[in-house]
Amino acid sequence: MRAISLEYHDVVAREEVDSSGFPGGGPATYKVEPGEFERHLAAIMRAGNGKPSSVFGLMQGTTNSLPLLLTFVDGGCSAHGYIAERLEKFGYCGHFFITANQIGGPSFLTKEQIRDLRDRGHVIGSHSYSHPRRMSYCSWEELIDEWSKSVGILSDCLGEKVVVASLPGGYYSKKVVRAASSAGIKVLFTAEPTATCSYVDGCLVLGRYSVRSWTSAETVEAIACGKVGPRLKQWLFWNSKKIPKVLGGELYENIRQYLFSMAK
Repeated sequence: MRAISLEYHDVVAREEVDSSGFPGGGPATYKVEPGEFERHLAAIMRAGNGKPSSVFGLMQGTTNSLPLLLTFVDGGCSAHGYIAERLEKFGYCGHFFITANQIGGPSFLTKEQIRDLRDRGHVIGSHSYSHPRRMSYCSWEELIDEWSKSVGILSDCLGEKVVVASLPGGYYSKKVVRAASSAGIKVLFTAEPTATCSYVDGCLVLGRYSVRSWTSAETVEAIACGKVGPRLKQWLFWNSKKIPKVLGGELYENIRQYLFSMAK
């Protein structure tokens, strides 16, 4: 099974970058401006790979041979207004992954908005409870707590079981998936830039290609239609960071956040 998934965060104007989702220089690098997002959606249509699919269609085998899925993480308030409206304008389905302990907070979605997104045909999933920076380094008990709390809060909000989730950050391990599966999650999106899908403890694991504030519509179109070049570029960059992450530990993340703060 293969699928191409794109990972977005928020869509906000540059001068209002902290108005939706997590604030700061690091999160800002993942926030796309409204005009550029509109161009991305038009580029996806030009790619000719059909309309973006729901992950449930992928699981049921009702999608094309290389379906495209659009995901939006963190649960920033831009999801309910600008993002959902533009997706619906193009007839696209979105997957919105919510950081549960931020629900109702400044710049984040409310429970009412989350329910409305579901009622409008979008998929709602967990993005953990507290968004740990290095989730694969959490203990088993912490992982179970993160997934179970978030799934419980979202399931109560929607009145139905939430079975889809997105891994916060880029720290993936099979232990993280096994904990997610134990919490009832059937599908987990990671940040690994790959189109190959796999199963771990009965949980479907999908990678994603990251969209940053500087990602062009042309790059999005190339990824959406399955071209190798831009996908290989992300894969090489992603894997080049694995050794520094392991050796640097928490220091790697601290340096990374410091550099982002200086660049803002």
